[in-house]
Amino acid sequence: MNGRLTTLEEVESAVWRELAACATDKAHPWRTAVLATVDGERADARLVVIREVDARQKQLLFYTDERAGKVRQLLNRPLGTMVMWSQPLGWQLRCRVRLAVEMSGLAASSRWARIKLSPAAQDYLSPLPPGAPLDALAPPTHGTVKRDYFAVIDATVDAVDWLELHAQGHRRAIFDGQGARWVQP
Repeated sequence: MNGRLTTLEEVESAVWRELAACATDKAHPWRTAVLATVDGERADARLVVIREVDARQKQLLFYTDERAGKVRQLLNRPLGTMVMWSQPLGWQLRCRVRLAVEMSGLAASSRWARIKLSPAAQDYLSPLPPGAPLDALAPPTHGTVKRDYFAVIDATVDAVDWLELHAQGHRRAIFDGQGARWVQP
């Protein structure tokens, strides 16, 4: 990027350009984001891989095993925060999101059709759910399963908190339902 961005419109546009790029560029620093959710009375966080971005709809999509703890958490409380950092840009992004999971239907089945013959499919074919204890005497196996456990999570962005760390001064902006505004870093 040439020079620092000067307007809120430039910042917001650049944020969504970078988000779109992270879905297709495996080396983009925002491709793996931290997703924080609520687990009862506690916060829980994990990395997710952003697979698709729809800037017009303000949606980020990622995949999961439908038996994963985050699915139970978002079904109970469908809110989260996604955090990303880009060293080259000097940008931190925090996105407040509403989460929805699709375990069947077109969104899940069409994406599963694209990856079911790839090595990544094994992530969704294990007979054991994520976090299940493994027998210490037997090596882990994928075994034979009767179905896949593939699910798509849609994170609709309600607010973006952009922070730029820069030698000439840090800057921060918020983009949400109240509009766009500069705030104290």
